[in-house]
Amino acid sequence: MNVLTSALFFSAFSFLFYGTSCLFSNRMKNEFIRFGLEKRRTFTGILQLLGGLGLIIGYIWSPMLIVLCSGGLALLMILGFGVRLKIKDPLLASLPALLYAILNTFLFLSYLEI
Repeated sequence: MNVLTSALFFSAFSFLFYGTSCLFSNRMKNEFIRFGLEKRRTFTGILQLLGGLGLIIGYIWSPMLIVLCSGGLALLMILGFGVRLKIKDPLLASLPALLYAILNTFLFLSYLEI
């Protein structure tokens, strides 16, 4: 398995986990309240699940689906990083959102060329 494929599956399974957590975890419910986004938690979780599933299905079926999903996940994580900056979270707490934004931007650009 090459680096690109490993990155794709790492992102996909991460977002399947975080999307599920976003929908069902009390900790994530409290985080979205803290972010001031409690009404957007379910929508965010669904987007994360769809993005993770889309990466896996795209790997099997269509690189264009990977482009769409990785681009959407990159945007979602850029917005998440912005929210964390806005509420003045420490950089260490904000770093995962930034790293996932970078990872999905890498996937987006890589599969855009394929």
